[in-house]
Amino acid sequence: MALKKFKPTTPGLRQMTVSSFEEITRTTPEKSLTIGIRKRAGRNNVGKITTRHRGGGSKRLYRIVDFKRTDKIGIEGTVKHIEYDPNRTAYIILVQYVDGEKRYHLAPEGIKVGDTIITNPKCEIKTGNRMLITSVPVGYSIYNVELHEGRGGQMGRTAGSSIKLVSLEGEYAQVQMPSGEIRLISKKCYATIGSVGNAEWTNVKIGKAGRMRNMGRRPQVRGKAMNPVDHPHGGGEGRTSIGLKYPKTPWGLPALGVKTRRRKSTNKMIVKDRRRK
Repeated sequence: MALKKFKPTTPGLRQMTVSSFEEITRTTPEKSLTIGIRKRAGRNNVGKITTRHRGGGSKRLYRIVDFKRTDKIGIEGTVKHIEYDPNRTAYIILVQYVDGEKRYHLAPEGIKVGDTIITNPKCEIKTGNRMLITSVPVGYSIYNVELHEGRGGQMGRTAGSSIKLVSLEGEYAQVQMPSGEIRLISKKCYATIGSVGNAEWTNVKIGKAGRMRNMGRRPQVRGKAMNPVDHPHGGGEGRTSIGLKYPKTPWGLPALGVKTRRRKSTNKMIVKDRRRK
């Protein structure tokens, strides 16, 4: 994948880059695998804003992506199209199985139209094939990895990401996450061989504010630019420091660097923390 630049005819185009979309073979999604989604502008089921600075944006159709593939064990599928998905950073592939059913899957790096993939507890070590972690050779890159048996892929799903299988000794398998964390996963979990495509996505430059608005993100205002009634950082004449020992949220709670992880029961599954050197 390459990035496309523009002639600097406007200030917004001067720095903006977009994906060339060379791999994309079709622009219209499979109608039977799409559903409409209602935008909630960062609000939860009772209408309370739980994520700020969200709203607006272009209308999208949600593509139903199969992250499990366990109900297609032993059935071979052929890649028909590589498509763009506005709901995620990775591309998706339309796979038609021998039984005639079509499914969307995450597109791995190097996949091409006409390639065949299969899901089996043990199968050929080939990009796009899905198998049990115990059947993957140590040192290989995997993606769309299950965290719990039968739940479907939850890790390694963003563009360009991959997880490395470090060890298969003992009761659990050890995998190294993109962050450097090494954790234990059951050997009965499924994973897909390869790495997620569209790795150049991280180098895309937005270039202008209107493009962020199209993505459904509204402007963010610094707390120190507000009044004291609106934010703990607000007030003061001109550009002043926040005047606090540590940053706070608009509601007065500690912010930036504060640990928010509550589920400590999974600490036993972490062999090496990503923050430790």
